[in-house]
Amino acid sequence: MDALTQLSLAGGVLAGFASSLHCVGMCGGIASGLMLSLAPDGDHATRARVILLAQIGRVGAYVVAGVIVGLIGSSVYFSFDRGVAHALLRWAGAVTLVYIGLSVAGWAPSLAGLDRVGNRVVTWLRAPLGGAFSAASPVLAGFVWGFLPCGMVYAALFYAMMSGSAAGGAAIMAGFGLGTVPAIIGAAFGAQMLMRLSQRPGLRRTVGLAIVVLGIASAAIPWRTLAAMCGIELG
Repeated sequence: MDALTQLSLAGGVLAGFASSLHCVGMCGGIASGLMLSLAPDGDHATRARVILLAQIGRVGAYVVAGVIVGLIGSSVYFSFDRGVAHALLRWAGAVTLVYIGLSVAGWAPSLAGLDRVGNRVVTWLRAPLGGAFSAASPVLAGFVWGFLPCGMVYAALFYAMMSGSAAGGAAIMAGFGLGTVPAIIGAAFGAQMLMRLSQRPGLRRTVGLAIVVLGIASAAIPWRTLAAMCGIELG
């Protein structure tokens, strides 16, 4: 994995972790319903296995979407002069990441409008999806789950598109998905302490600021310098 891909993965993980509160509201009920549907009489270990396998499917769906939008971004990249296109995509991706950070920290308008649309769709689909989940493997159920609408996912996909490559888009969305896993599992098992922690304004501001700093650094600092600062070896 090259330095740019590793840094994209790191940015995706931060964005995913920062989206934990959205994930709890949007997907907590789906996670619990899926776990109970696929393991109605199972013990905690069996249900944990189901929810973990579902996360593999969900993150896999994000990676597929990341590859697609990354390819779209690469078509923009190759339609311009390489230097100009690289600068354009790099700055657009940085601005997107900064906005996500500011939104998470509460210093910029949130994506609440998209979330409201997503909530309606999730409510409408929850019953039929519950039936589909009961007849499908956890991985397949998670893959279907990954394509449900969510404002933060859309923001992450736009950031992935600005990576300008399929590998970069896949890395960003893989990181985003992995960053949301703790909140999803916590919601599925009712881990209230984790949920309260994710709602603390101080933590949200800290994570949001970290994303802002990463976004600014990704635009202002040369990739080789940034990779060296992060201890990433360039091939």
